[in-house]
Amino acid sequence: MLLKKYLSKQTNIAPLIVFRLFFGVMMLLSIIRFWLNGWIEKLYLEPTFHFSYYGFEWVKPVGNFTYVIFFICGLSALFIAIGFKYRISIITFFLSFTFIELMDKTTYLNHYYFISLMSFLLCFLPANKSFSLDSYLKKTRYVNIPKWTVDSIKLLLGIVYFYAGLAKLNSDWLLRAMPLKIWLPSKYDLPIIGNNLMQQEWFHYSMSWSGAIYDLTIPFLLLAKKTRTYAFVLVVFFHVFTRILFPIGMFPFIMIVGTLIFFDDSFHQKIINKLKKLLNNKKTISITSITNYNYSKIKKSLLLVGVGLFLTFQIILPWRYLLYPGELFWTEEGFRFSWRVMLIEKAGYSVFKIVDGESGKFFYVENDDFLTSFQEKQMSFQPDFILEYAHYLGNHFKSQGHKNVEVYVDSYVALNGRMSQLYIDPKTDLMKQKESFKHKKWIIPFNHEIKIKGL
Repeated sequence: MLLKKYLSKQTNIAPLIVFRLFFGVMMLLSIIRFWLNGWIEKLYLEPTFHFSYYGFEWVKPVGNFTYVIFFICGLSALFIAIGFKYRISIITFFLSFTFIELMDKTTYLNHYYFISLMSFLLCFLPANKSFSLDSYLKKTRYVNIPKWTVDSIKLLLGIVYFYAGLAKLNSDWLLRAMPLKIWLPSKYDLPIIGNNLMQQEWFHYSMSWSGAIYDLTIPFLLLAKKTRTYAFVLVVFFHVFTRILFPIGMFPFIMIVGTLIFFDDSFHQKIINKLKKLLNNKKTISITSITNYNYSKIKKSLLLVGVGLFLTFQIILPWRYLLYPGELFWTEEGFRFSWRVMLIEKAGYSVFKIVDGESGKFFYVENDDFLTSFQEKQMSFQPDFILEYAHYLGNHFKSQGHKNVEVYVDSYVALNGRMSQLYIDPKTDLMKQKESFKHKKWIIPFNHEIKIKGL
């Protein structure tokens, strides 16, 4: 049986070791950068209200102890890089990092979601069996590991790229060059290309089409040995150029070092050898090399089922939008966690009205009394944000002694350069609406149609 034969294959451990090391270093740098920029206080401590993910409403910032969570996350990233108490470290990193991301939905980014997924996957892989403090202290190292452990990382990276490409197969991206036609001209301050190239319509379309082609093909180009080096050059150029154009933090560099795992064993062994020379450890210790690392039969079966279900779920989840009516980019039902990267430019305006259901008396809310400017911007065009905020306002004013509280919103949204239109039914009392996975019928239908949907 082909599957059984594949699952019994072994491969050199070097690619997994290098991936672990670079992943840990990049995560440590990301945490340090986040801390030094003051974003812990700005995003998690200053706001008086935090938007929650459905089912995770209990996850909130914990005051100054939030710094402790970030410290634990950064320390575990360091331990991952050096391979110290690896299993505990990677599980701690996954839990602490994911907790941080769940504290406020306002901060959602695709690459944060990717990091949570990758760290979860790494919990099940033998990434500390060589060139690590764990192997050093145990005086044993392994040369080979099951091939599927390395391939599972490649598959997850491939899903991210390929689905991002599929998501670009829509008429706004391909036929209107939106939203790049909005974003690129604003980069007029870039040297040489800002006042020239960035203002050209043909360039906007070139960027849109090349971006879609890149995402759809790069996993396959990286897999093929003949095209791998050229593909990696494309990866570096694409992510560096993207980083210059858009403020997306460490993600481009994370993807660059992540795609190194597609290279052959010898390439990664060279990296390890150079690091060994750099460390220049003169102290010798007798370390036993064991050729193959194998899981026990029961453990292997459990791991294969778990990792298989995890990856299958990642393949299926992006298609959940098909369960909802209406335009995906408008309702955003099934939009998150699906690798739809930089596809929409939405601007919203939402004013909330608090009404006494019996007397009819009402007043309007000043959003900046409750939200930061960043929170208000995100809330203004996302229906689940609007609903959660409406309930927060209703409960707040109930606690202030108001009776028969009803909450309505006058909400208008513009999508990808179109004229603004009514977004939420102004006659719907949002206090009577509950968050769920069901379609939100109180979203006003989109006046346009976005065609050619690949995902």
